[in-house]
Amino acid sequence: MLYYLFEYLEKQFQLPGASLFGFLTFRAALAMILSLLISTIYGKRVIRFLQKKQMGETIRDLGLEGQKEKAGTPTMGGLIIILATLIPVFLLAKLENIYIILLIVTTLWMGVIGFVDDYLKKFKNDKEGLKGRFKVLGQIGLGVIVGATLFFHQDVTMKEKLPIEEQRVLLAQNPDIEASKLFGDEIKTTKTTIPFVKGNEFDYADLITWISPDFEKYAWVVFILITIVIVTSVSNGANLTDGIDGLAAGTSAIIVLTLGIFAFVSGRTDFSDYLNIMYIPSVGEITIYIAAFVGALIGFLWYNTYPAQVFMGDTGSLTIGGVIAVIAIAVRKEWLIPVLCGIFLAENLSVVMQVSWFKYTKKKFGVGRRIFKMSPLHHHYQKSGYHESKIVTRFWIVGILLAILSIVTLKIR
Repeated sequence: MLYYLFEYLEKQFQLPGASLFGFLTFRAALAMILSLLISTIYGKRVIRFLQKKQMGETIRDLGLEGQKEKAGTPTMGGLIIILATLIPVFLLAKLENIYIILLIVTTLWMGVIGFVDDYLKKFKNDKEGLKGRFKVLGQIGLGVIVGATLFFHQDVTMKEKLPIEEQRVLLAQNPDIEASKLFGDEIKTTKTTIPFVKGNEFDYADLITWISPDFEKYAWVVFILITIVIVTSVSNGANLTDGIDGLAAGTSAIIVLTLGIFAFVSGRTDFSDYLNIMYIPSVGEITIYIAAFVGALIGFLWYNTYPAQVFMGDTGSLTIGGVIAVIAIAVRKEWLIPVLCGIFLAENLSVVMQVSWFKYTKKKFGVGRRIFKMSPLHHHYQKSGYHESKIVTRFWIVGILLAILSIVTLKIR
């Protein structure tokens, strides 16, 4: 809203300084500062409100060090992240931008699912909270909305670079030609980016057009199905990672910040030309949302680091996972998720491996056996005697290394 106000003041009165709001980098920096202030200053008030409403966490005794001390710590702190993200976005982003609209819908959609889950656990004395099938249905519903919007909406386009021969002719005619002139017209496409490959583009339509070229009209089905899988997997991965103080918030901040770099360079013709990556018109506006989201996550860490004064609950973890998935798909970097979100992947796999092996050995030998001392993976290290602060810090370091590797893929092909 401030963006539109200062845009009006600039056009009508040439107000000094109003033109700053036209710069993406200025608005992104302002969004991050504002979200940090909201989450740190008003976060304490939210925590007191949750305490007043007796939203303390009920802890099951799993034999983990320091676990009993966590009982009574307020949960549902994901509300801090959601509020500290959306307020700067509404103030500073272009609200007609389809990518911003999608991220707002994702935040509210997954936030509501997580809120209902936390509410049922606390006030309805239902230890399981929202049934798993309803969570999955909610994730599928979001996947359908996101996939259909990104496929059919007229503002979701990309530009491909002109053939090398045409570029050489244009450069010969004008060596100082703008990078934007080296790209073709905006097109609708289901192409995405494949990391570590020289010809790093892949079209989802190819998954069915090999059967018959006529099947290209059904490419939307493939794209939506893939979107559903990604949204569901990443949101569940973030949910499993939220198990010890500061782990999910810190890891997610690293991931989202990296995606912010991808969004920024993908939305500019000069960087897209230099890095030889997809140019996606209007996607740069996501940088505003990402800056606010990162600020909110870091601000939340102020209260969530060991010993935590508040837990994010499913209200926060499901929202974080959904947002990461949607951003990755929007900037056409979803195939980097196994690398960038390697922590989430490891947590997911540890649970799948543990449960599968336990069931298999119980069926075959009559006694279930375990691969890890406990799953998800962070609990395995707790059982091994590591303090949770050391586990969290080391997971963050691994997350940073994976983020750097993901960024390096821009040049390694």
